[in-house]
Amino acid sequence: MIFSHKTAGFELPSWRKAHKCDRLLSAALKSRLGKPLPTTEPPEFPYWDAAYFGLDKVGIFRDSTPDEQQQILHLCSMELLAEAYFIEKAGVGYMAKMTLMAETTQERMLYAMFGADEATHLGQIISFWPFLSSATSDKFLQLLSELVETEDKSLLLFLMQVVLEGWGLTHYRSLAKHCRHAVLGQMFYNFLQEESRHHAAGEMIFTETSLSMASEHAIIEALTLFLQMVQAGPQRVVGVLERVKGHFSGAQKVKIFEELDTEAHSGSRLAVLHGLMQPPNARGIVAELKQRGAFEPFSPSQCAALLA
Repeated sequence: MIFSHKTAGFELPSWRKAHKCDRLLSAALKSRLGKPLPTTEPPEFPYWDAAYFGLDKVGIFRDSTPDEQQQILHLCSMELLAEAYFIEKAGVGYMAKMTLMAETTQERMLYAMFGADEATHLGQIISFWPFLSSATSDKFLQLLSELVETEDKSLLLFLMQVVLEGWGLTHYRSLAKHCRHAVLGQMFYNFLQEESRHHAAGEMIFTETSLSMASEHAIIEALTLFLQMVQAGPQRVVGVLERVKGHFSGAQKVKIFEELDTEAHSGSRLAVLHGLMQPPNARGIVAELKQRGAFEPFSPSQCAALLA
């Protein structure tokens, strides 16, 4: 599934500072937005509060000093922005790749326009998270980067546009609704209409696709890996707690996952993802995933055991 020439995902470097073409890129972004990009100056408060991450229910967080609580919330907020940055960066590469793989003139036009949407979204996110990078240790983002490199169009359509773009609608809506920074929250709201078109187009094109056995197998294996990450609960949040508070024992980790209500947290997300996998030609895929227990959340002890 993975190829050696990585050009669609996270591997592309950035221009050096003050590159001559930066002004052209900024002008192009501004023309699409109709207004200047927002300021990069961070606020004095985290973008999302303790309740958004479920930390208001966690004893170790509540017993932390105000400075530690602010540090934890800041790091959790930065994790969300970093994820959005890498998702949109992968989206730009994905749309570019699908433009080249298009089988009709209209499909190529559609993906070229979708690519402009993703480039605009990436430019907006960079204004809030300007730490341009091609490296990440996050398992989900590493999987995403690998998926974008596949040459299997059916796999790309189902995972990237049907499942992940559909999931992104729920995720961005939640980020927007609960964001404490008005401009950033509005930015995520503004993504929704365009992301909805991307998802709808993916569903339509995939439904007309005849799946080979090899493609179906590749989709099942990739989704099994992705769903396992969802089953594992809020690993990033617990990881941030441990970075700030120091090493936790196994029992402490289990208690934190219990306080975060990890099975309900993961269960609701797995239900959304299951609901997205509705194209008629995906029934065999869903049946196999159910057989593997891929839509069942892990217990707190299972989640704790997975935290490195």
